[in-house]
Amino acid sequence: MAEGDDASVAILKALKYNPRGMTVTDISKKTGYHRNSTGKQLEILRAEGKVEVRQIGSARVYSLAQRVPLSAFLCFTKNLILIVDQDLNVVQANDQYISLSGFSKQEIIGRNLHEGELPIVSTPEALGIIESTGKEQVITELRSMKGRDEFFYKMEVIPTTFEDGDPGLTILFEDITEKKRHLKNMEFLARTAMELVDLPPETNIYQYIAERLEELIPDNPRYYVFSYDDVKGEFLWQAVENEAIRRGFAELIGSDPIGKAWPMKEFFYSPPFFETAASFKDMRVMHFRPFYDEEEYSVYDACARQFPKEICEAVLLKFNIAKIYLTGLVWQEQLFGMVGICLGRDEELENRQAIESFLRQASIAIARRQTEERLMRSEDRFRELVSNGVLPATVVVRDGRITLVNPRFTETFGYTKDDMPTLQEWFLKAVPDPEHRSMALSALDPGLWNAGDSPAQTISVRCRNGDEKQAEILPVFLSDGTQVITCQVKD
Repeated sequence: MAEGDDASVAILKALKYNPRGMTVTDISKKTGYHRNSTGKQLEILRAEGKVEVRQIGSARVYSLAQRVPLSAFLCFTKNLILIVDQDLNVVQANDQYISLSGFSKQEIIGRNLHEGELPIVSTPEALGIIESTGKEQVITELRSMKGRDEFFYKMEVIPTTFEDGDPGLTILFEDITEKKRHLKNMEFLARTAMELVDLPPETNIYQYIAERLEELIPDNPRYYVFSYDDVKGEFLWQAVENEAIRRGFAELIGSDPIGKAWPMKEFFYSPPFFETAASFKDMRVMHFRPFYDEEEYSVYDACARQFPKEICEAVLLKFNIAKIYLTGLVWQEQLFGMVGICLGRDEELENRQAIESFLRQASIAIARRQTEERLMRSEDRFRELVSNGVLPATVVVRDGRITLVNPRFTETFGYTKDDMPTLQEWFLKAVPDPEHRSMALSALDPGLWNAGDSPAQTISVRCRNGDEKQAEILPVFLSDGTQVITCQVKD
């Protein structure tokens, strides 16, 4: 217990057994504390509402307060509270604020806000608002730094009148740091979700992940991003943050780490690790010696034993890497890459939930991109198949637009894609006779073909140069409504 607290207890005990009151001199003799120290402590107890004072002649007589002290109410809130007089001298502070400040109560009571040492409140921004407060309550938000950590508070400045009629202010601080972080993280996730949808195909999505992570890990970022090649069963180092670590690592291993392949599947999917895409999905923490006494895997193992053990350990010491938060870029049991966030022993990973949510977003985007790439390759092969066909052919999508005319078709009938943007327009040019045109259209009814009626029709097709050719129309129907129409010319 601090000396001031001891003095308070002794003074209150002395007054308890002297209900008629005692002077400062009497209390000083009774408690054994110096008269000046006793006087100062009595003023603190009076500000807290624990003692009362009355004037008897030239003497000030103190007694226990017969009302509920203000301090009894201040301790029942989680908010930080300061009460100051009109000159901004502190007359009361609750335990929550005292604990945050790092001062004792005796050091805070009587201190002026302009001395610049009280957290949150002794900043130019806060003082400007406090000094401008008139008769109305003022509410605002403040940002405060404690070391490297950022905090946010809602400050309420309430005009207050003391018992003696003097004006003062009650200042309340509500810690809204978590609310602010949550809102900031939600805005981040909403923005990156849209960015990932609109990300151009040529953008390196793994580099994008590294750049966005910097917003969630702003303080001394040390992390890396791998892509994963499922065919080769290896990781490819795509990004390292920050640049100093990239250069330092390159010096240690003798080459730039970016682009380096790691045979991770061959190593980690085998005994004794038995890892899978599913086991990589959830974020895990790996601790390393010499920072920790116990470790599940050594950093040598974590690097798939691709580098000498002494180099692996040198990396830890050089960049203060005591632990790695490891997360796989996984979606639907498929592994697309890996992200490792490196921290020192005394560092903590903030925004963990937001980081995991973002990496899930990125995993889905990678899966979608790979699906689109496979679909595009499939479409390219399909177009190549039709384009290289020996029969005249066109591709007609569900709404009747012609999306492809192969060279053999143009060679046979003279029409290009520009001449026939839709099936209807081509039929108007190539089959001007309404009766023949109706027969041709009937040959393109998928219902008849599915019923097995084989309504293939041989019609007279007018070429672009006016020649007439007999051709049998043979459509192929795809599941999405696309038709591949081939025309077999009759001699």
